[in-house]
Amino acid sequence: MNEPVSQEKQEKPASRSRGVARWVSAFKNSLSALTTGWKTETAMREEMLLVLVAIPLALLLGDTPGETVAMIVSVLFILLVEVLNTAIEATLDRISDEIHPLTKIGKDMGSLAVLIALVIAALVWGAALL
Repeated sequence: MNEPVSQEKQEKPASRSRGVARWVSAFKNSLSALTTGWKTETAMREEMLLVLVAIPLALLLGDTPGETVAMIVSVLFILLVEVLNTAIEATLDRISDEIHPLTKIGKDMGSLAVLIALVIAALVWGAALL
C-alpha cells in the first residue's frame, strides 16, 4: 500500500442492519472502500481510469452486444481482482509487519491473480478488435 489507512470510525457493519438499511450501509461501505482504494493504491487508480476509458470504447467498438459485454466485463474483472488483492495485502500487513515467506507467497499470489486478469482482458479485447 502507498499510504497507511486511517483508523477512523467506520459505518456499522452491513450484516447488523436489516432490509433497505442493510443495503444502504453496504453501499456506504463500498463507497468508502472505493475512496480508500483511490487515495492509497496507485494500481487501483490506474485500473479505475482504465475502466473509465475502456467502457465507452467497448460501447463504440463492440460489434455485437455480447462482444461489448465481454469487453466491459473483462476490464471490470481486472478491477475486481485488484480489490481482492488489496484486501489480501491489507490483511497480511495487519497481521504482522514481519517479513515472512508465507506473507510473500500470499502477496505474490495476489499479484499473479491481477496479471492473469490483465491477460484475460487483453485476450478478450484482442479477439473483439481483430
